Amino acid sequence: MDDQLNSKRRVVFTGLGIVSPIGLSIDTFWDSLAAGRSGIGRVEGLPFIGSPDCVAAEVTEFTELAARKVHLKKHRKSIKVMCREIQLGVASAMQALEQSALDMDQVDHERLGVDFGANLMFSPPSVLLDACLMSLVENQPNPGFDFNRWGREGLNGMEPLWLLRYLPNMPACHIGIAADARGPNNSITMDEASANLVLAEAGAIIKRGRADAMIAGTTGTRLHPVKTMHAKMWDQLADQPDAMEKRCRPFDLDRSGQVVGEGACSFLLEDEAHARARGADIFGVLLGSGSSCVQNASGDPDCGRALVNAMHVALASADLQPSDIGHVNANGLGTTDSDRVEAQALREVFGDNGPPVTALKSYLGNAGSGCGALELAGSLLGLRRGLVPATLNYETPDPECPINVVHSQPAETTNPVVLSVNVTRCGQASVLIAGAA
Repeated sequence: MDDQLNSKRRVVFTGLGIVSPIGLSIDTFWDSLAAGRSGIGRVEGLPFIGSPDCVAAEVTEFTELAARKVHLKKHRKSIKVMCREIQLGVASAMQALEQSALDMDQVDHERLGVDFGANLMFSPPSVLLDACLMSLVENQPNPGFDFNRWGREGLNGMEPLWLLRYLPNMPACHIGIAADARGPNNSITMDEASANLVLAEAGAIIKRGRADAMIAGTTGTRLHPVKTMHAKMWDQLADQPDAMEKRCRPFDLDRSGQVVGEGACSFLLEDEAHARARGADIFGVLLGSGSSCVQNASGDPDCGRALVNAMHVALASADLQPSDIGHVNANGLGTTDSDRVEAQALREVFGDNGPPVTALKSYLGNAGSGCGALELAGSLLGLRRGLVPATLNYETPDPECPINVVHSQPAETTNPVVLSVNVTRCGQASVLIAGAA
């Protein structure tokens, strides 16, 4: 066993990059949270998606033109092999590096790594149109799609770099190339649970002494012709009330489902000694993490037990008690069953008088892999100001969700420790505990 596994190194947050439906910078993101400004509305960038009334949380300011001229102007040549999800993630990572003030001429690039999370990525159906048309057979006994023609002729209709544009490990690859990060590089594809898993793994790499700094974050979208169709088939999507910005209502009695979204967020994690040696602005400390995946005897996911397990593991890894947590940043989908299960899991871990709970999908929708890092960023930015961001649209408490939901306005706090939790529909739960510096 490597004796450095027992290292007492502390891992700190020194950089933050945000690409979200409520802002493309730290300041605009926080201003929206503080003002209770939602990013949910009718989709503008696509003619149609399958969500009720075409409602989603869209990063409207991030366009292909803006990516080329502003967000990725130093990496324009690579944009052609990036789908939108990859562009969002790389833009957030480059922003985090810049915000961290890490001297890229002085850093040891062999000890700078990347750990990034993403959803499975799909191409728009239109991308396959020409190839499919070239594979059709007409005027034969069995007209239609011919798989033999697909291999011989159809593939010639595909864009040459199709595969590279839609691989979920490509955000980490592009970020590694852009930052010349030659240290450890990994990708995690675990839907909503991705962010906490990525940050925990990046922190462990630093603690083991394998890197001095890690670019870690997630990108994701469910705002996509195919993915939104899947969400419509598999999930409960919000269709009430008429006011679109009020559709996502975590833990509220009148919640009607989740809202699909998109976004990305990246952090620079550093060994504390490395960060202090260069005079970095430290805005957070990684204290602990935990994860759990549970299925019941019939093979169905047991999200409640997974959440409880993950929270207990995270608390133990941080050497903290439930009473030490200042607030919880919840998964808070806004669906009938998921919120009830999560609230009961929180009640089991924290008891009757648990800490305040906030749920930022009420601003951001559900971006799959992209959501957890943005939610953690909201808590860390709030803790720098002694505040816990409020949950939007929480108006009527649900007796089946007996937790202390922060609503109406941000709540003041003197306890700078957040437990951030996410869980997937498959029963994979992840938890990260962090504190303000």
